[in-house]
Amino acid sequence: MPKAYEAAVANELLDFRVNILVVDDEPRNLAVLETVLDDPAYRLVRAGSGNEALLALMAEEFAVLVLDVRMPDMTGFELANLVRERRKTARIPIIFLTAYYNEDQHILEGYTSGAVDYLHKPVNPAVLRSKVAVFAELYKKNVALARVNAALVGEVSERRRTEALLSNLNATLDRRITERTEALRSSEALLKDADRRKDEFLATLAHELRNPLAPMRNAVQILRLKGSVTPESKWASKIIDRQIQAMSRLVDDLMDAARINQGKIELRREPIEIARILRDAIEACKPFIEECAHELVVSMADDHISVYADHIRLVQAFTNLLHNAAKYMNHGGRIDLSVEQSHGNVTITVKDAGIGIAQERLQSIFEMFSQVESALDRSRGGLGIGLTLTQRLVELHGGSVSASSAGLGQGSEFKVHLLSIEPGAEEAHEDTDFGAICTAESMQRRLRILIADDNEDSASTLAFLLETMGHVVCQAHDGVAAVQQVGVFDPHLILLDIGMPKLNGYEACKQIRDLPGGAARTIVAVTGWGQPNDRVLSKQAGFDRHLVKPLGQAEFEEVIASMNVADNS
Repeated sequence: MPKAYEAAVANELLDFRVNILVVDDEPRNLAVLETVLDDPAYRLVRAGSGNEALLALMAEEFAVLVLDVRMPDMTGFELANLVRERRKTARIPIIFLTAYYNEDQHILEGYTSGAVDYLHKPVNPAVLRSKVAVFAELYKKNVALARVNAALVGEVSERRRTEALLSNLNATLDRRITERTEALRSSEALLKDADRRKDEFLATLAHELRNPLAPMRNAVQILRLKGSVTPESKWASKIIDRQIQAMSRLVDDLMDAARINQGKIELRREPIEIARILRDAIEACKPFIEECAHELVVSMADDHISVYADHIRLVQAFTNLLHNAAKYMNHGGRIDLSVEQSHGNVTITVKDAGIGIAQERLQSIFEMFSQVESALDRSRGGLGIGLTLTQRLVELHGGSVSASSAGLGQGSEFKVHLLSIEPGAEEAHEDTDFGAICTAESMQRRLRILIADDNEDSASTLAFLLETMGHVVCQAHDGVAAVQQVGVFDPHLILLDIGMPKLNGYEACKQIRDLPGGAARTIVAVTGWGQPNDRVLSKQAGFDRHLVKPLGQAEFEEVIASMNVADNS
């Protein structure tokens, strides 16, 4: 028996009194038996006849029955038989007491009726107490065992109920997890679909915004080439041109932010001097810095510090920092640009004396759409994604960007940390005025150029600009007309929009390539669609180049200069 079980049985035996039924028709004998069996552990019940004994047995349970054999109304043997016939009392031990029946026949009859012992009067008190004690102890243990077993059965039943409940809970939990998983998958699918729709919306938005910008910029450049009539018109055209460039920059930033978030930007890295990157960034920001009458102070101990980077993307990052420094500072401020190298790292610092950054905003300044100024106070424009782009682009190069400020009105300082490479890893770069060469060469070449664009303003202004540059231009406003004009006009250069009625630019390009002499023609996509996938589709369709609206005169001059045209007549 396990120790825990033994302990439980022992606890049940504490303070437990057993019932003992004493039956005799002589009151004196009953008194004697009560004296002999007097014990705190016993509860003695007296019965003066067999009928009284039967009533007691029906009312209570007894550990042992001490029974006189010779009684007037019912003998002890008869009472014993009745006790054995009743299932509830059949196992009660019976001790017979007699002074008359000594023969073996009577003793045998007693044992046959269910007696466990047969004592002769006068009984030996010690013997009687001993025999009763054995049966009383046995009864107590049986009762204790029954109680413990009942408790165990109850515990087992409770455990089974608990296990059933846990099983139901597990089944419910599994079902809820399955339902939740399905819901999450559905939500994920919806989010992916929403993200895809967002990308499509941004691409469409960029295309639609670029389309009206293209004729506006063409018109401004036509005015420049023709020469402004009055100082006021010259001033106005400069304002328009600046705002067009600002709008183009916002569109490009918006698209770049979306591409970086999707991991769709691939770096074209090469060894390059940091001085070259900063020179190009300064050149891009120079008109705006001069317009704001700021002073730009550049400090660079070594002009030959090189990094392994994507030239265009780092120029974009530093252009954002310089542009922000100029934008968030009152007229006549100072911008400090410094470069330091230490232990294989290069740190580029852009410091301004502008509006500064509150301490609580320093941690969120690089978050998408974060603005130093509130929406109501903001007077300097912008979408709040320039610093996000800068940080992501620098991180793509394995570097980091940090911001610091003494507080509002105390200026800001941005530090870009990049890994440097050994000097001499970059090939020699000639600082050539490429735009001047392009302009000179393009003005000496007279080309036939076909423009196909369903936006008539865009087509007509671009045609006027190219005619001003000395070229012969033909226009078409849908894809089918463009293909037809190729055979009639025989263009050297074809500028095709992508989104056109009747036949889109991709299909028009394919059909032009299939025409006689089509493989040798220069075909350029000029479109508002600028996603990487759009460029892939352009290349697959047979375009030589993919340019995104709005374009400046320099872009067209570069395309014309790169062409190899045998007959310029």
